[in-house]
Amino acid sequence: MATKPTTQIDSFSNPNPERDYEILIECPEFTCICPLTAQPDFADIEIRYVPDLLCVELKSLKMYFWGFRDRGAFHEAVTNEILSHLVEKTNPRFMEVKARFKARGGITTTVTATHKKS
Repeated sequence: MATKPTTQIDSFSNPNPERDYEILIECPEFTCICPLTAQPDFADIEIRYVPDLLCVELKSLKMYFWGFRDRGAFHEAVTNEILSHLVEKTNPRFMEVKARFKARGGITTTVTATHKKS
């Protein structure tokens, strides 16, 4: 049983690779640290994707997200990093990662990064 954060994302075989269908994963408790102020940043992360041969394994995704908790990362960088790692691991037909960062100093940020298989 994993009791610490990881940088590894696991996958499993798509049970219906012949069909296009959408998977929506929501993580309302994502946290990281502002690289300039070291203050915590809180976000809702939404992953929407159409799998090809592989699907994202959710427990490993949870442990992967945990790895950002004590890391300094700009909103734009962390959103694109998550997308890059997920695409590298699963090679989906389509994937979108949307990060809605909560207000800090009266400002909210939403970053959306997408991938489309050619």
